[in-house]
Amino acid sequence: MYTTFFAPLLAALLLTGTTIAQTPDWSNATRIEIDLSNFKYTPETIRLRQGQPYLFHFANRSSGGHNFTAKAFFAAATVAPEDSKLILNGKIELDGGKTADIRLIAPGPGSYEVHCSHFMHSALGMTGRIVVE
Repeated sequence: MYTTFFAPLLAALLLTGTTIAQTPDWSNATRIEIDLSNFKYTPETIRLRQGQPYLFHFANRSSGGHNFTAKAFFAAATVAPEDSKLILNGKIELDGGKTADIRLIAPGPGSYEVHCSHFMHSALGMTGRIVVE
């Protein structure tokens, strides 16, 4: 009777324990400074390593609003739960002079497009790329 009851219980506990993800150590996250200015991102290309923790620090250096739209990247990355509320429909919106921090784990290798979705901003050069190796 004990074997019949405890064997499945033990198996369930072991399986559950292996699926629990560890919380990343954000204190070791590499900080990436991303400046948004008039029709430009600096840097234009962001290079990351798969599975590594990063802190993206966004700073809008202009007086007008801009955003950082990277739908495929944010969908593939693991974003810290408390930071995910800053990402709406794959973009981070920043009014002039504002900043925001996003902690994330880089997704699998690939190249992800970035642009500002405000009217004509990407046409005027506000585009970039995130490359994960």
